[in-house]
Amino acid sequence: MSLVMEPLGYGFMVRAIITTALAAIVCAVLSCWLVLIGWSLMGDAVSHAVLPGVVLAYIAGVPFTLGALVFALIAVTLIGVVRNTSRVKEDAAIGIVFSSLFALGLVLISVTPSQTDLNHIIFGNLLGVSVPDLIQVLVLGVVAFAILILKRRDLTLYAFDPTHAHAIGLSPKRLGALLLGLLALTSVVALQTVGVVLVVAMLIIPGATAYLLTDSFSRMLLIAPVISAVCSVTGIYLSYYLDTASGGMVVLAQSAVFAAVYLFSPRQGLIGTRLAMARRRKAALLAA
Repeated sequence: MSLVMEPLGYGFMVRAIITTALAAIVCAVLSCWLVLIGWSLMGDAVSHAVLPGVVLAYIAGVPFTLGALVFALIAVTLIGVVRNTSRVKEDAAIGIVFSSLFALGLVLISVTPSQTDLNHIIFGNLLGVSVPDLIQVLVLGVVAFAILILKRRDLTLYAFDPTHAHAIGLSPKRLGALLLGLLALTSVVALQTVGVVLVVAMLIIPGATAYLLTDSFSRMLLIAPVISAVCSVTGIYLSYYLDTASGGMVVLAQSAVFAAVYLFSPRQGLIGTRLAMARRRKAALLAA
């Protein structure tokens, strides 16, 4: 119990745990749709493209969240424009836009005089989360989570069969735009915790892990946030006792769980499926 309670004696650790758990849950729920649709690279693009917005928000003296959200929406719009108005394919359009905007953010950081270390936006600053930061994450996270839950049936139909969605009166374009907007909002939520570089991991790994554990999408929506929340708390505790980067440990915890599932999942695991086949063969031989 002392190992569990000791970190909770510090206010900054409590704020870090709550903030990361909130961000992890929202990212994990969204990651289920991203994995199914194949938008993992889009999550990478949006998470990196918010950097110039953060720097410009600092220069203008407005909340970082506002600048990040604006540039996340700009990135999504630019990707759509390049893809729809040229011969460039979607993956190339994503790479062009996110690398260009990320480079712009790095340049702005290098030329902006600042008493605040803006590099924590890139690498995260979990242990420096303030009460206003926690409130921002809570509000944005609740909004994103509520929309995802309320529209889950429409978004799920769009992910599996956009043609059928159109046939029953839904607009695939609007649903896609809604999902991209939620991706932008969720990226801003996670930005407060693990930073730009590691946001993409929180937007992909939980959904991919749940995808290997079940064939039911409704179960994915339960498994992914539970795994992500547990990994986030575990990662923070490990970072406290090992004196390592908190954001990195959170992602490493998620990666370790994915690796275990990838190897030992009874249905999809590399080793688990072979062991199951061996047991079935042995049972067949004994029955014969």
